[in-house]
Amino acid sequence: MTENTTSHDVLITTAFLNPGDEVDAMLRGSGLTTHHEPNLTALAEADRRALLASTRAIIAGTQPLTAGDLASAPNLEIVVRTGVGYDSVDVAAASEQGIPVCVTAGANRQAVAEHVFALMLGVARRIPENISNLAAGTWQQLTGRELRGATLGVLGLGSIGKAVATIAAGFGMNVIAYDPYFDDVFAAAHNIARAELDDVLAQSDFVTLHLFLDDSTRNLINAERLRLMKNDAILVNTARGGIVDEAALVDAVRNGVIGGAALDVFEHEPLPADSALLHTPGILATTHVAGATREARGESGRMAATNVINVLAGGDAQFVVNPAYQEGAA
Repeated sequence: MTENTTSHDVLITTAFLNPGDEVDAMLRGSGLTTHHEPNLTALAEADRRALLASTRAIIAGTQPLTAGDLASAPNLEIVVRTGVGYDSVDVAAASEQGIPVCVTAGANRQAVAEHVFALMLGVARRIPENISNLAAGTWQQLTGRELRGATLGVLGLGSIGKAVATIAAGFGMNVIAYDPYFDDVFAAAHNIARAELDDVLAQSDFVTLHLFLDDSTRNLINAERLRLMKNDAILVNTARGGIVDEAALVDAVRNGVIGGAALDVFEHEPLPADSALLHTPGILATTHVAGATREARGESGRMAATNVINVLAGGDAQFVVNPAYQEGAA
């Protein structure tokens, strides 16, 4: 373990937060003790349990927090994910223990939205292929495609989906969207057409995913749905691995069912070096860094610390994803 773990209030597992940084200073300045452990899952079970025993709050990264972990933390009052995805936390177990699970909603909205277009342009303009060819001594002026005039399909018109749609307007794209809880007011104000999921896939030149991962969205983009897409369409996923059937996607790109794909998230992370996703022309992959900007990480850390400080002082949790935790606490 990286620090003395005899007793602490706040366990920090987010890899980009470090001892002595702004977040650590905020917490310690409020009279709280901290311990940083970005490799929680690598610890032996006995060490992990000892670490969790005195923990009152967890500021969590993407590593799993299991029911067993939560049970090992009898003093735990809050879990805050430094991000908006919370599938790495056993939320049901947290609810049973009366523990609120929170996110840092909105902190990485702009960062993720901008990365969507970095990925989209990378595939559309064949940038990775161009760089590889040039490094190999081959001068090829490959033909790409423009975003202007293309139809962008947004699956999930939440906070990030809305930011993506707004940026798309600046590129001159036509935007259509699907969301189970569609915001008609926002769509009308931004000239976004509403469509059913399969229609978005069929009509779009580019499709970007901004849905949560749960039982209803796991493998949502499967072989059947990939066949609905145009044969030159490009799929972008910065949401969660598991929404896309990765084997089906590789087959679809290799066989020309769709034009290409760009992924920042994967079903299993880190992505193995021998993954077909890394060795299929037309697929661009990045290391779950869509939200990894100085600005987004700074805001996410500050939001998490503020939430923890407030709750440990007796206040109410903010951005709670499991309001049922109050029933568990009763």
